[in-house]
Amino acid sequence: MSLTAESTRFLTPWRATEDRPLNATEEELNHWRAAAERAAAVLKQDVLTRDRSNAEPFAEVDVLRSEGLLDILIPAEFGGPGGHWESAFEAVRIVSRVDGSLGQLLAYHFINQAGIAFYGAPEAQGEWWAKTAQAKWLWADSVNPTDPDLILTPAENGDGWVLNGKKRYSTGSSVAEVIVINALVRGGDADGQVLAFVVEREREGLSLGGDWDNLGQRLTGSGSVTYTNVAVRDEDVLGPVTDVPVSTLITPGIQLAFGAFYLGVAEGALAQGREILLARPNAWFLSDAPVYAKDPLFQRRIGELKAYTAAVAALAEKLFRRFDTELDADAAYSDEERGAFAVAIAELKVAATDVALQVASGIFDVTGSGSTANTVGLDLHWRNVRTHSLHDPVDYKKVEVGAYFLDGTTQPISLYT
Repeated sequence: MSLTAESTRFLTPWRATEDRPLNATEEELNHWRAAAERAAAVLKQDVLTRDRSNAEPFAEVDVLRSEGLLDILIPAEFGGPGGHWESAFEAVRIVSRVDGSLGQLLAYHFINQAGIAFYGAPEAQGEWWAKTAQAKWLWADSVNPTDPDLILTPAENGDGWVLNGKKRYSTGSSVAEVIVINALVRGGDADGQVLAFVVEREREGLSLGGDWDNLGQRLTGSGSVTYTNVAVRDEDVLGPVTDVPVSTLITPGIQLAFGAFYLGVAEGALAQGREILLARPNAWFLSDAPVYAKDPLFQRRIGELKAYTAAVAALAEKLFRRFDTELDADAAYSDEERGAFAVAIAELKVAATDVALQVASGIFDVTGSGSTANTVGLDLHWRNVRTHSLHDPVDYKKVEVGAYFLDGTTQPISLYT
């Protein structure tokens, strides 16, 4: 069964009220920027050692947790700080400047945690928010739509369901306290529905593959998860996956988080490249400049990369703020508004992907051969964005933008569009 905006009022907790402004104040933004910068400073200290270890990032997540970053979006009435999405996206951006893996974990956490609102009935959300605030959970996911469906079948005793199947990629699953899962129901009254529900990482029958060993994003806990007769109780269920327009903002939300992540990687590569360039002695033998940093050719190249990154930042910041505004429409949000917003975010996805890849690679043009040393680690930025930018083909985002620009065509709603 498919629910629509006409048949249900789907409320989120991020609406403007007398006590909560529509958008984040400068005071709020500065608070969370400072918290993210403190966390980033700690993560930066041994980022290369941690990346090479390819270990599960429990200690790193605790750094984010200690600064309160996991709680930004939890409503104040349920024990959280009541922050805005703009603050959350800014935190992802800042953490990603030094550690793309942790930036991705934080980004996915926000979206997965938001499943409480995007999937849950209004009257049931409070308990979930209160539990996550009290326990300070990190939220992972097991929803990758390119894998065969996970299947829920009614339990023989009539109490809940039994979950079976495997997901190849489940970001954060090996380190998060809870995992949000989407699975297809086969049999019973809910046959044919896709339910969103939450299980803890230690749930019996859940087996972590520990097989994420990729070029980049090595500390994201994104390995496979196998579910073998996992018991799913009624109280584990958030709700059905629906086509209510405001609830489907979960996908533009994660794509916007990708934009924040890619922007942060580009800014991080620029910052590290600047430090290396300023430290380079002498100059190229054909140059009249005293040092590389004074050479107009090197200034031109890094200036070009900086300008492109600044343009992406301007677009990203605009959309960070707009996400809060779009959510405020709540049940009145229309398919047309959702479609237009998804395309605007696709524009950022295209620009941020291209710029992050260009900057993370092009920065070597000004830092020289010495910057390719493993001890320098300048390659980390490129490896991270190169790995994650393959999440979904950016060429299809270009098609999405072009089709809408030409005749207003929007893509079918999915976990990618």
